[in-house]
Amino acid sequence: MSNPADIPNLNSWSPPRPPKGPSGVKKIISLPSQWIHLYDDFITKNAHQVSQIESALRSLTYIIPGRFRDAEIASESIHSGVQLLSLYHDTLLRNALSLSKLPAVAASLPSPDIPSPRSRYTNFWTAKSALYRRVAYVLQIANYIELLCEMAAKRRGEKSRWRVVILLEAIKAFCRLLLLRITRSRPIVTPVLPERPPIPDEPSPEEEEQAELRVMMEEEDDAIDQARANGHANGQQKQITNGNGAVKGGEIGPNGEWVMPRTGMCLPSLPAPGDISGYLLSKVLTADDIKPATKLMNRLQGSAQLAEVLHILAPLIYAVALARSRSTGTYPNGTRRKASWAPWVIGLAVELAARQLRDRGLRTTPLEREEWARRGWAMGWWTMRGAFYQNVTKGMVEGVRGRMPSLIGGILEDYEYLWENYFFSTSA
Repeated sequence: MSNPADIPNLNSWSPPRPPKGPSGVKKIISLPSQWIHLYDDFITKNAHQVSQIESALRSLTYIIPGRFRDAEIASESIHSGVQLLSLYHDTLLRNALSLSKLPAVAASLPSPDIPSPRSRYTNFWTAKSALYRRVAYVLQIANYIELLCEMAAKRRGEKSRWRVVILLEAIKAFCRLLLLRITRSRPIVTPVLPERPPIPDEPSPEEEEQAELRVMMEEEDDAIDQARANGHANGQQKQITNGNGAVKGGEIGPNGEWVMPRTGMCLPSLPAPGDISGYLLSKVLTADDIKPATKLMNRLQGSAQLAEVLHILAPLIYAVALARSRSTGTYPNGTRRKASWAPWVIGLAVELAARQLRDRGLRTTPLEREEWARRGWAMGWWTMRGAFYQNVTKGMVEGVRGRMPSLIGGILEDYEYLWENYFFSTSA
């Protein structure tokens, strides 16, 4: 007779569970993330080649004959796509460098490598404020796609086009005002995001052979060290040499620096005899090199803050004035309207007022002066806008084009079509 404990409990029985593991649906869903991860690794490991491809594609969109008349949206889509992809690659390489995934980059830079004040400033705010980083990305993306959006909107008519232009300029102005608020009333630098980390050149075949030779020498050095240890243990005292009969020493790195064999640390190479002054000056730290990043730009007050706001609003004011005057429109019979000088004068007057109100005192930092100098050069685009272009610059450009070879003249003619028909083609 069986005991009650030997009788199985039917109430506690449950069907067998399926084997654990990701189902087919989960595998399919996880594929895109795996592909992105593989793509990120590829970009990180082949940064130099990717930079060359980006540069080639960007240059190609600039020189394609007939670019702006026959396939303007297609070619501009390629250009905007390359710019957006470069922005994504910049983020990848910056993160990889911060996580020490690119040791070759750090090892190949000149020693010491002092970042520029602009790079230090943008890196500081990008790392400190997540809001600054998001707003800066929105502003950069708007700059990359603005001309493409205008081309697409123009196909729906002039009204749609000017609505898109004013909307994009309003978004950019709002982003800049928000950045001005985040940085506590400090001037906005351009570009607002840090530049791409420097990428070393590809090693030449000779450098690759030297690297392989160094690996072999390191393996031989390990054997020598082991022999030395055994020799000391046995009371032997003899000179240990390498395979060439010379006493073991360091190696020369790819940039001429002296690589210490035991610690792996590098000593900088000596300068050329005729460039000693330049070498010493490159090692000197200036006041801006040791300043905190927040001190590279002074906080604006009074008229200086008003000047920054006017500089931010100048493109939006010009776009609104140009849209109201319809200076680039046409009459019902198809003839082009005569360009009005009012929008051009208003926009330029706002820009000049900003330059007059800016802080010119002794407390102005070198980075501020550099930024205002860049803005001064950017004011040259006003000669390619509105009534000034149609009445003055256009005739000069046509005269220069007539003296150029046919290929260069054709490319210049395509750009004339762009300057005449699109607002963002001359946007600084």
